[in-house]
Amino acid sequence: MFQKFLKTSQTRVELALDQWLQAATDDNAKLTEAMRYSAMNGGKRVRSLLAFASAEACGEPARDSLDAIACAIECIHAYSLIHDDLPAMDDDDLRRGKASCHIAYGEANAILAGDALQAEAFRILTAPELALASEIKVQLVQELALASGSQGMVLGQAVDLNAVSQTLSQSQLETMHRLKTGALIRAAVRMGAVATGANDTELAQLTQYAQCVGLAFQVKDDVLDVTADTSTLGKPQGADADMNKPTFVSLLGLKEAERYAQSLHRQALDVLAGFDYRADNLRHISGYIVNRAH
Repeated sequence: MFQKFLKTSQTRVELALDQWLQAATDDNAKLTEAMRYSAMNGGKRVRSLLAFASAEACGEPARDSLDAIACAIECIHAYSLIHDDLPAMDDDDLRRGKASCHIAYGEANAILAGDALQAEAFRILTAPELALASEIKVQLVQELALASGSQGMVLGQAVDLNAVSQTLSQSQLETMHRLKTGALIRAAVRMGAVATGANDTELAQLTQYAQCVGLAFQVKDDVLDVTADTSTLGKPQGADADMNKPTFVSLLGLKEAERYAQSLHRQALDVLAGFDYRADNLRHISGYIVNRAH
């Protein structure tokens, strides 16, 4: 059942992204092409899966509205990857097995594509055709803005850049990744629930779940950076070590990092104990995150 949910959800968001990102004129054709190149470049769509599964756990809203929420989250994620890959940031030439956006379209076009995808996310969330109450739209915008900016993902990236060649404690490393990776994952889980009108207790429990899986996602990424090859990862293997970045593997060792990821998975499952079978896909996603091969 989970494999069906996985494939169906990935197809849903791909089709919805195709609709939202298809507008192009002679004036912006190159920009739109670069945006679509990055936003529709496959990937696991974990954040979309989480939004779908969170909504399912609380009482799913209108399908079109939930698809739009997933698209907005994916636009922010795609923008962050474009900018992360830039020479001034992580300087990566490969993303999901293809040339990074700045390699394919040039650095200036990549920066603009990232900027445009960020703005597109909020256009999607506030689109008049979405069958959501205005107060829900405002809450969704607030969730995504908080996760994306100077109190979330962007702050995490700034901390990450400043941490190169530094020795961080486990607490410092966790704080950095709760921002850089975890904030958008947390937003995806909360936004799916918010769209259903979830109550405060449900939101609090789902937030704890999201914090566990968000950190587990990064721990597993650090493990894979050591254990998987470039063709499997779709990006350069060993990039973190090459840049002398602090990671959970460099801090804890490979085996202990793997154990920590599994511990976070178990914590995520414990948090969901109060939810019924409708939260099973959230449970499966947590396992999927820590057991994936790329």
